Amino acid sequence: MKNVKYAIIGFGGIAEHRIAKEGFACDKKRFKKGLANAELVGVTDKNPAREKAASALGLKWYKSMEDILKDKSVDAVFIATNNRSHAAVAKAALKAGKHCIVDKPAATTVKDAKELCALAKKNKLSLAVDHMMIYNAYNEKAKELIGKGALGNVNDICLHMEFLYGSTPEEAKTWRCADPAEFGGPIGDVASHCMYMAEFLFDSKIKSLSCVYYPKTMKINVEDGAYIKFVMDNGVSGSVKVGFNEPRGGLGGTLSGLGYEVYGSKAALRGYATLFQLSGHDDEPVKIRLDMDDFKTVKSCDVKKIKNIYQSVIEHHAASVLSKKPMDGLDAVHNIGLIIAAHKSAQSGGKVLKVQ
Repeated sequence: MKNVKYAIIGFGGIAEHRIAKEGFACDKKRFKKGLANAELVGVTDKNPAREKAASALGLKWYKSMEDILKDKSVDAVFIATNNRSHAAVAKAALKAGKHCIVDKPAATTVKDAKELCALAKKNKLSLAVDHMMIYNAYNEKAKELIGKGALGNVNDICLHMEFLYGSTPEEAKTWRCADPAEFGGPIGDVASHCMYMAEFLFDSKIKSLSCVYYPKTMKINVEDGAYIKFVMDNGVSGSVKVGFNEPRGGLGGTLSGLGYEVYGSKAALRGYATLFQLSGHDDEPVKIRLDMDDFKTVKSCDVKKIKNIYQSVIEHHAASVLSKKPMDGLDAVHNIGLIIAAHKSAQSGGKVLKVQ
């Protein structure tokens, strides 16, 4: 096997634009070369109207998920269906002998996530969750600076993903806003990103957290927003602020505000647009920035090479398949536990809860 042949299950807007066009480099105007170790061969979606978008990219249209799973020429699947279906689809794929990348969250219960990991291990298949932000070059630079002590003694980090979503009747009807069981809402949708990113930056797991919901001002069935306090195994404390109720001026203010601040005794590190679907390409709507503030001057932290975050997820997974060193998916289990704990804490008046 020279490269891994993938099919996408669930071909909505993000799957088309982020996973297919970017991740698999199907947008030939933006990406002149395909991936060295992976190839997208086809897609499926419950909405047959999506076949037109697939054809425009030269992709095979499968009438059903079952048709993909029966196709022996497909080595792996990228699952991008609605959250509540992730576990069932991944389970079927693993039983059919397909390696899997699952959009986060991999499941909506810890039990289901553990079962997926066990099934992948049993069948010697590679299971990955799409925690794509860890591959952002600016986030890798931030991790490097923190690790080598450039900020001095670091004791605090604040991560935030706040924007306006669900304010229109159309948005309020989407799965992110209409059904709490979908793990939508700001906690499941974006606090999940913030928490795995805190763990990535410090190479340490969150061991406890407490959470409160924002005041209810929106007509959506999920929480409007949340404030989460956490402590990691290394003793560093942090906070997460997420919301669907923050206009932030418009697109520029919204995207540049998706980031973090890391506070040390010598300096503070501030990331702008570092917590989103961006990679740092010149044609993106805002510029990603990473600034080092020594409390007298502010210096921009440049990176040597930009890499597409979705391509990195796929290439890393494909490499694990080709090397026969399968990924275990266990990072998905822990992240789901954090999401559940945050809701449980908020529903218990902000009680501090331990997380395994």
